[in-house]
Amino acid sequence: MSPQPQKHVVFDVVGTCVSFDAYYARIDAVLGRKLRQLTITPQHFGFTWQTAAELEFTFLSISESYKAYKEVLRGLFYRTLSLCGVADPRVLATDEERDQCIEGYGALELRPGCRETFQLLRENGFTVWCFTTGDVQRVKGYFERANVEMPVENFISCDSLGVAKPALPAYQAVCKRLGGNDVKWFAAAHLWDVAAATKVGFRGAWSSVLEKEACLDVFSDAKLEVVAGGLEDMAKQIIEKSR
Repeated sequence: MSPQPQKHVVFDVVGTCVSFDAYYARIDAVLGRKLRQLTITPQHFGFTWQTAAELEFTFLSISESYKAYKEVLRGLFYRTLSLCGVADPRVLATDEERDQCIEGYGALELRPGCRETFQLLRENGFTVWCFTTGDVQRVKGYFERANVEMPVENFISCDSLGVAKPALPAYQAVCKRLGGNDVKWFAAAHLWDVAAATKVGFRGAWSSVLEKEACLDVFSDAKLEVVAGGLEDMAKQIIEKSR
């Protein structure tokens, strides 16, 4: 008698399980006054900076010049200020202030309902995994500070793979770690993330907690089985559709 297939949910971490609020708040505390004098809000600058870093991080990975995301974020700081309309970025901000802003990434907090989401899935026989970019110990700290159990062996980082999401080999490497006949879901608040994961065999679940709008005219080939609001709602739908 063959064993019963195991059930897994692989979560994206930053943006999905963890919000960016603390990062934006840190930018506000460090540079908010100076940015507002130039009619730039801290959240708008923070989003622009992280998005620019994600773009270059991905391009570096595609061109086989992988570099850790935090290094790219640091390197893009002054360029982003310049492209936001700051005439002399190095007069506006110092390296020390840049690094203080980056430290905001280490202070990110779990979204409401994340604890309950993991608990609900585990109670229904799912193994919960986290697939992330960056240092595993730093990312694990998000969960430790919130007293949410997440075994270190259930974290997988793009840094250890040497290839960044959304390159398909990144998802394939994770998929291969799980049983061939197992039930495998990929859950994220980034639609590009879920869309890529479904191309290598994951079942797709998307939460609108980050992006709000699905923009399905852009992600027209996304194979979504679950579209949810909050994380708990997403978990309930995954459980129901896995019966």
